Amino acid sequence: MSLPAWSHPVAAIADEERNSRLSRLRERMEAHGIAATLLGPTESLRYFTGLAWHLSERLLGAVVTDDKLTYIVPGFERSRVETLPHLPGEIAVWEEEESPAALVSRLVGPSGKLALDDALPLAFCHAFTKEMGATRLADAGPAIHALRAIKSPAEIALIRYAMGITLDIHHKVRSMLAPGTAASDVVRFIDQQHRLAGADGGSTFCIVSFGEATALPHGADGEQILQAGDVILVDTGCRIDGYHSDLTRTYMLDEGNDAFERAWAIEREGQEAVFDAAKLGAACESLDAAARNTFARHGLGPDYRLPGLPHRAGHGLGLEIHEAPYIVRGNKTPLAPGMCFSNEPMIVFPGEFGVRLEDHVHMTENGPCWFTTPAANPYAV
Repeated sequence: MSLPAWSHPVAAIADEERNSRLSRLRERMEAHGIAATLLGPTESLRYFTGLAWHLSERLLGAVVTDDKLTYIVPGFERSRVETLPHLPGEIAVWEEEESPAALVSRLVGPSGKLALDDALPLAFCHAFTKEMGATRLADAGPAIHALRAIKSPAEIALIRYAMGITLDIHHKVRSMLAPGTAASDVVRFIDQQHRLAGADGGSTFCIVSFGEATALPHGADGEQILQAGDVILVDTGCRIDGYHSDLTRTYMLDEGNDAFERAWAIEREGQEAVFDAAKLGAACESLDAAARNTFARHGLGPDYRLPGLPHRAGHGLGLEIHEAPYIVRGNKTPLAPGMCFSNEPMIVFPGEFGVRLEDHVHMTENGPCWFTTPAANPYAV
């Protein structure tokens, strides 16, 4: 049986790269006097070790010290963990009546400082505070996010591949739409197409909005049926080896709506303003400002006022669909090579329609580069 064209993806992240990530984490630990870092059942665990795990009430994670990687695993889950892809390391188990915080504390030692994955649930953090005392705990978030924000060539290749899949599916959706189409049918079609293209199982997300619902940034509840003359907004993506795609297109099927055409053109102008502002060293907040200033010149906003842009202009993307760097007011993080982020300065006209065009950008040594080609006109993808 022949496979779809998209079913031959680029290479997965190699163990060599994960070991390099751990080395950089250890360098930061040493510089800040951290004896150990606990990675919880989060995307950071996958980033550093390759182990993908779901969050539950039982702690599963990994302790990183200067010379060792130790997985912290509920006893009855050990056999399953052993079957999953992950970097080699010791496995330390805790049984149901035991405290995983006490187990981690023993690994850290009587006086060392432990940095906690900032995505750990608060209940776990409370357990470590009780076991070790607050003064021996630190926030691993700054070190983790600084490393994850700079994507390697392998990560960028995976994201680009995933984006290509999703853009291809956007084209297929555009060709299937007609008055009377149910949004739920479009959602099912998109999920099916992503799976056929080789996306990670169950990873597809999708917002399909018609008419006034397009003015709701994250869509409306309940079924929607496409009517003649409706604005259409489709926001969807998938994962390849854990790395996300995320693309939004807004368009109409029939030409001749002057108000929509004008709004769409302003939206594209805002997208280009964000892209043009994405200079190496520029603060993330300056890109958000570029979009708002563009819209203000057309009488939209200012700030978060509507009609206008009700949310940040973009977000980072990688193993999480929303991660650093955030393209938002107040974020003074300078752009650096390897950073990836969305460019989606949506315009909302309450009670009428909204226009969001979302493509993603990655920073190179020569400046910004699109992952996908932005939409060409208000009636096409």
